[in-house]
Amino acid sequence: MIDHEVLTGGGVNEVVRIGATVRRPTGPWSPRVHDLLRHLAAEGFRGAPRLHAVTDGGHEILDFLPGEVSGYPATPAAASAEALTTAARLLRAYHDATVEYARGAPRDGWQTAVTEPVEVICHGDYAPHNCVLDGNRVAGIIDFDHAQPGPRLWDVAYAAYRWVPMTAPGNADGFGTTAEQAARLRSFCDQYGLDDDKRVGFIDTVVARLHTMVDFMRTQAAAGNKAYAGHLADGHHIQYLNDAEYLLQQRSVFELHLQR
Repeated sequence: MIDHEVLTGGGVNEVVRIGATVRRPTGPWSPRVHDLLRHLAAEGFRGAPRLHAVTDGGHEILDFLPGEVSGYPATPAAASAEALTTAARLLRAYHDATVEYARGAPRDGWQTAVTEPVEVICHGDYAPHNCVLDGNRVAGIIDFDHAQPGPRLWDVAYAAYRWVPMTAPGNADGFGTTAEQAARLRSFCDQYGLDDDKRVGFIDTVVARLHTMVDFMRTQAAAGNKAYAGHLADGHHIQYLNDAEYLLQQRSVFELHLQR
């Protein structure tokens, strides 16, 4: 008998595992994502699922990446120092694998608008809920629905927000003092290999990214997306906006640790 399991995740799509594959609903942006996944496979990047087919019913069939996926608050494995550093390294490897593709990639057709200057294909939602852990090591990336051509920093800023995490004290999904978060941010950026010039204004980029995410949620909810309407009803946007304000208030602490 083939294993059949409904996978839990971010609450936007229902994902079903059947044996060694998963089936996910597609959207208008999926052809762009599928081209990206084919490119990653051709590049030999093994941290992303391969695309096998698209069904007549509009579901994509992808590799199932075995391992654990964290929810929030983060599991002990996802909150570990090893997860933080391996998440940064895998993001760098993913970005590097997309550089050539990004140069000629279409600028339209993605779910999320292109952000200039285009350097890589951003994952768009690189977070514990979209990464697969092998023990404490981040070994794979899933859910590329929010992929978009854009600058490295746009993706790194959001990834750091999620993995550090850069959250206000009142956010139950976060952990650590401001100083501890700042030290973890330094580690994440060091392991990614973020250039010094990209560390200038890093906090402003995280704040801008959070506001953009809230704007996207509101737009989707207004368009009738029940999942995002539910997120707003649960106050997720307030959490993100509070975190953005916290980062501005504690900017000096984070920026001091970012310096090399």
